[in-house]
Amino acid sequence: MQFIDLKAQYQHLKSKIDKRIQAVLEHGHYIMGPEVQELEEKLAEYVGVKHAITCGNGTDALTLAMMVLDVKPGDAVFCPTFTFFATAEVIAFEGATPVFVDADESTFNICPIDLEKRIQAVIAEGTLTPKAIIAVDLFGLPANYPELEKIAKKYDLKLVEDAAQGFGGAINGQKAGGFGDIATTSFFPAKPLGCYGDGGAVFTNNDEYAELIKSYRVHGKGKDKYDNVRIGMNSRLDTIQAAVLLEKLAEFPKELIARNLAAENYENSLAGTFKTPQIPDGYLSSWAQYTLVSEDRDAAMAKYKEQGTPTMIYYGTCMHQQSAFKELGYQAGDFPVAEKLAETVFSLPMHGYLK
Repeated sequence: MQFIDLKAQYQHLKSKIDKRIQAVLEHGHYIMGPEVQELEEKLAEYVGVKHAITCGNGTDALTLAMMVLDVKPGDAVFCPTFTFFATAEVIAFEGATPVFVDADESTFNICPIDLEKRIQAVIAEGTLTPKAIIAVDLFGLPANYPELEKIAKKYDLKLVEDAAQGFGGAINGQKAGGFGDIATTSFFPAKPLGCYGDGGAVFTNNDEYAELIKSYRVHGKGKDKYDNVRIGMNSRLDTIQAAVLLEKLAEFPKELIARNLAAENYENSLAGTFKTPQIPDGYLSSWAQYTLVSEDRDAAMAKYKEQGTPTMIYYGTCMHQQSAFKELGYQAGDFPVAEKLAETVFSLPMHGYLK
C-alpha cells in the first residue's frame, strides 16, 4: 500500500499526460513555454483571483511573497510553530525575525487568539516592527481567515496564505489561494495538486504585486531579460511540469471528491479509537494528509505497520524547537498545544485513488 499513490494517478491519466509532454518535446520551448501561460490562466480561474504566477517551487513562492512585501531585517513576521520548516525559513532568509504562534487544538492551524497576544507582545517590546502574518492551510484545511483578516487589518499587517497543503480547500465557497494579500502554493509531487518535480505558484488580486513577482522570478527583469531593474532570483516553472499540471488540474475536482470520501470513511471507522480531524462548518479540506491524534502514537503506528499500512508523522518538531532558531530563545512549554501535537499526531495514507 502506498502512502500517496502517484503511480495509480499516472496510470489513470497516462495517455493525456504523455500527449501533453510529447507536445512540449515537439515544440521545444522548455522554459516558460505556452503551457506555462495556459496553466497560469487556468489556476487563476480555478482559485478565483486575478493573477496566478508560477515559479520554481513552493519555498520560492513564499520567498517571492516576502520580497514583494519588502520584508527586511528588523521586521517581525508571525507564523505558526506547527508547520513545515519553509514557512519560517523564508522569513529568516530575508533577515527578518519569525515570531511563532501556537496551534488551534481542533484544527491544528494557527490560533488567532495566540496570534493577537504575540502581536501585542512584539508591539509592547518595541524592538521589532510587526510586518506580516503567514498562515498555513495545514493538512488541507484553510486557516481561520475570517478572524486572521480582522487581526491583520486591526494591526495594519499584510496577510500571506501558505496554501501549499491547502490547494483545493475552501471557506464558504472561497477557494484556498484566494485569501490574504498574497497566497502561495507548492506543486511538490505529494501535494494535493502536484507535478513530476518541483513547482510553485503565487496568487494575488493586486496588479502591482503581480508585476513585481513576474520581475523577481526572472532575475528582476524589466522590459526584457537583459534589462534588470531590481535584484531578483531564478525561479521559473519549466514547461513540462506545466504540461503535467494542466492535465492534473483538469482531473483535480474529481480527485477532491474522492479525497473527501476517503476522509469520511476514515472518520466513520476511527472516530471511536482516535481523535480525528474535524472540519468547521462552511470549510472544505483538500486532505493533503489525514492526521490522527493518539496518546500512544508509537503503538498505534506499529499496529498499522503490522497490517501493511504506512504512516507518517507531520510534524514531530515544531519551529521553535529547531536548531536553526535556537537563538530566538524559546523554551519548552512556550507553545503547549503545538508541542503536544508534535508528540501525538500521525497520518494515514491519503490520495484520490485509495481502494
